[in-house]
Amino acid sequence: MSAPAESALVLDFGGVISKTLFETHDATEAALGLAQGTLTWRGPFAEDTDPLWSAMQRGELSERDYWLARSREVGRLIGEDWKDMQTFVRRARGADAMLVIRPEAERTIRIARMAGRKLAILSNELDLFYGAEFRRRLPLLEHFDVIVDATHTKILKPDPRAYGAVCDALGLPPQACVFVDDQERNIKGAIACGFSTVWFDVRHPQDSYRRALQMLGLAFD
Repeated sequence: MSAPAESALVLDFGGVISKTLFETHDATEAALGLAQGTLTWRGPFAEDTDPLWSAMQRGELSERDYWLARSREVGRLIGEDWKDMQTFVRRARGADAMLVIRPEAERTIRIARMAGRKLAILSNELDLFYGAEFRRRLPLLEHFDVIVDATHTKILKPDPRAYGAVCDALGLPPQACVFVDDQERNIKGAIACGFSTVWFDVRHPQDSYRRALQMLGLAFD
């Protein structure tokens, strides 16, 4: 598949650019002084053992609700009352923001930028979950032309207006954009709006990024 003369890579943030909290349980336990193996919920890595994640996938609660429940649960383990996801992220992930960035994401972003492709983030909760201070500590984000964050727009994927907003900001039609997200319902929303898409498999990040670059006429290797 050949990309249009001017095209863009549009990425979700959590799970796509950053590692999921499921993948960093050991670091979270160490940061919080919890015994190794305390955190057992694994989301997409073991759906049959995470009924709350399965309920989210069925549309019975939002992704925000899922993570709020997990934040409160982990806070209680150390005797604290956590009322938001930002507290969880700050306490679990420490001062070095780049430690949670996927190396495959960093490589892909640099390849796309060097090839002259536009770059955008379309997130439901970038600042809500991570906080503006976290974002300022990520030099990688300087490569992006556009960041559309529902923390501020209040328009969540898969609402068509979310996809329209990123296209408007990029100055490109959806057909010129390759959208990458780890949530199937967001992928379906993007397809309905005319985007080319890659469902990001958090278990195989390099394969997902390789496919996205191929759709832009580029190579990961």
